[in-house]
Order: sequence, then C-alpha cells, then structure tokens
Amino acid sequence: MAKRAMKAMLWLLTVTIWCGSVLPAAAADFPTKAVTLIVPWAAGGSTDTCMRVLAENAAKHLGQPVIVENKPGGGGTVGPATMAATAKPDGYTLSQIPMGVFRLPHTMKTTWDPLNDFSYVIQLTGYTYGIVVKKDAPWKTLKELLEYAKANPGKVTYATPGVGVMQHVTMEKLAKKEGIKWIHVPQKGGIEVITATMGGHVMVGAETSGWAPQVESGDLRLLAVWTEQRTKKWPDVPTLKELGYDIVAYSPFGIAGAQELFIEEKENAEILGLKKE
Repeated sequence: MAKRAMKAMLWLLTVTIWCGSVLPAAAADFPTKAVTLIVPWAAGGSTDTCMRVLAENAAKHLGQPVIVENKPGGGGTVGPATMAATAKPDGYTLSQIPMGVFRLPHTMKTTWDPLNDFSYVIQLTGYTYGIVVKKDAPWKTLKELLEYAKANPGKVTYATPGVGVMQHVTMEKLAKKEGIKWIHVPQKGGIEVITATMGGHVMVGAETSGWAPQVESGDLRLLAVWTEQRTKKWPDVPTLKELGYDIVAYSPFGIAGAQELFIEEKENAEILGLKKE
C-alpha cells in the first residue's frame, strides 16, 4: 500500500510542478514552512505507517518538513473535523480522509459537511480488509465462526477501529445476512484492534492489512478478505464474495485540505459570476 501511495504522491508532485509554472509567484513559492499532515488514526497502524512514508518522501521534494500529527477517534473523523474547524485554508494543514467522513453525516449530526468543508487534493489508494482470529481460536474458517456466533448469540465479540467505519458496517452486514447477534467493541485505531485480538480481549478482529505481520508469523489466522478477488500475498484465503456474500469492501482514501484551499480558484469563480450561494 505504501508503494502505491508514494507513486500517487510523485504524480501529485509532477502536477504541482506543472501548476507552479502557470500560477502566480506566491503560489509557486509554497511551501515556505512546515506542512502538517493529520493522520486520524493511532500511531503504528497501517494507515499511519503509509502516511509517514508518504510524508517523509514528500518532504524531500517540497524542501520543508511534513509533520505527521495523529488525531485518532470517531472512526477516523476527529482529525478531518478538527482541521475543518480550526485550520487556515492556506495549504499548510492537510488530512487523510477516510470514507467515514462521507458516511457519518448520513447517520448522525456532525460538525462538518463533506461537500463544503474540505478541498480534496488527491486519492491515494484503498484498504485490504480482512477478518482475523488468534492462532489458537477454535475456528479454522469463516463458516465455522459464523456458525458458532449463530449458535451463541451475544457471545462473540469483535473489534474494529470505530463506530461507523467500513469494518463495522461490513461485520454488521454479515450478521444481518446470517441472523447473528454479536458484540461490537470499537477501538481508536487499527493497532488497538490487533492488540485487543492478540490479547484475547475480543474474539475477532476486523481490520485492514495491519494484521499482516501477525498473520505471516502465525500468531493470527486470516479467515477471509473483502477484496473482489483473492490477494496475491494470501492466495489461500477466500474472499467474502466467493463464500457466498455479495460484499466487496475497498474503501478508497485520499488527502484534503481545509475549504478554500484553492483561494485563487474561488476568486476566479466569483469574477465569472459562479459564486456559490
């Protein structure tokens, strides 16, 4: 995932260099100080790792530090919400934008409007999701886990990085299709999901590929992935789709700044009579 993100950033830098040749000198001089990149997840998780590699490489090209600031909580929405509420629209504060930013306003009252409070810069990549259990768990397959959960309503606990995230939604879709009642235990981020599962605090972890090291070491067992097709890294692990569930979860994400990041574009729109009401 990190490699794809870096390729995307290099593409973005190419576009930035091209734009610098046609924008005013003030825009071409950007940045003249450190840029803050908000990661709305706890440090050490798969997204945090990817963003830190991205920040390190971007800093080399920009000539200014790119400082990663972790703001976990709210299923990845606390960080973007904080940026929308407090950051100046000058391009010096950016945030990773997960799908929850668009999903939560449909389910609850939020302090942000995904259409009006952010200036979207680029889509980077998406997640590989999967369901994991401890190596000594009694379930060797997803079918066995679901059969156990169905026979023992309310006894199976599972962790995700928060309420309303793709992992939570997908696990509840499975529960609805199978008539299962299990207990959701939300965490602040992916690393906490892995820790809770490894420590036996929950029975199941639903998370992105942050579980990869533990799956490779044999400490966690990967029961299913949520991609369209089996992954090259784990070709023996089935997808939800081939197990009979019409579910494919990809959840693309990218980077955005505070609204009115592109101030000149806004001014040009007003000159042309295109000012938004």
